[in-house]
Amino acid sequence: MSAMSDYLELKILDHITGRTAYTKPSAVYLGLSTGDFTDTGSGSSELSGSGYARVAVAFDAAASGATSNTSAIDFPAATGNWGTVSHWALFDASTGGNALMVGAFSASKTIETNDVLRIAAGDLDLTAA
Repeated sequence: MSAMSDYLELKILDHITGRTAYTKPSAVYLGLSTGDFTDTGSGSSELSGSGYARVAVAFDAAASGATSNTSAIDFPAATGNWGTVSHWALFDASTGGNALMVGAFSASKTIETNDVLRIAAGDLDLTAA
């Protein structure tokens, strides 16, 4: 399940009402957390250290209110324990930036030293409802 962040909701509303144009990001990046990011995109602390870095993600064209990742998403090998990853956020920058969408994985995964978190093509679903 995914939800637009408060930031993105306001940008889209301003865009469709003619107030301010929303410029799409040049790339989007997937970030991970051990807790819920919430609609603000900051409800939980994003992972940091131990080899963690956001990963750029490409998506199919949206159809029927949804889209999914076009290829596998491979995070770098953990150089230490990341904990139990349960939530994700899509950001408009590789560091910092704004959360665009947030969600929870269907199953949590504990990431320990040398583990590589991989999300198969088509397994990260974004929905607009």
